Amino acid sequence: MPRDLFRAALVGGVLALPGGMAVAESDEIAFMRALFAELQVKSIRKNREYCGYVGYTDDGDLVATKAQRGRSDSCAPDWPEDFDPVASYHTHGGYDPNAWSEIPSGDDMEADEEDGVDGYIATPGGRMWYVDSSEMIASQICGVGCLPMDGDFEPETEIVVQQSYAYEELIEILED
Repeated sequence: MPRDLFRAALVGGVLALPGGMAVAESDEIAFMRALFAELQVKSIRKNREYCGYVGYTDDGDLVATKAQRGRSDSCAPDWPEDFDPVASYHTHGGYDPNAWSEIPSGDDMEADEEDGVDGYIATPGGRMWYVDSSEMIASQICGVGCLPMDGDFEPETEIVVQQSYAYEELIEILED
């Protein structure tokens, strides 16, 4: 599967690719939905981030490392030795009304940029984000409730979560 599909953003059930071409939801997105569907329940129940990497084997199969348990607000996965990762993944734990856990953080984006991979993030509200680390843009693949969500989740009142953010916008929001 071409890496360009990893850089696609989900819009209205289809992936919008550069040049205006559209395709059905990619295998990568379906793979990540399934992975997060399992991890979210544990992540929310234990209020811990879980993280890892996804990539392709030499045979072209999409695989993920076993999820590592992190802390309530961080997770540092081990670099895989059996495949070259193309993206990281992590959950944001359980709902906390005092945390900005429904959007990626600048640290999330910086870590992916440093590793040279893109990223996927699942939030307590059931959102799934994609981080394009070469452009430093985070885009919602799907909104509230598209993944398992924390029963205590309440929509944000201080901000309206946007469909996408540039790195600089996230830094500005999180500094306020």
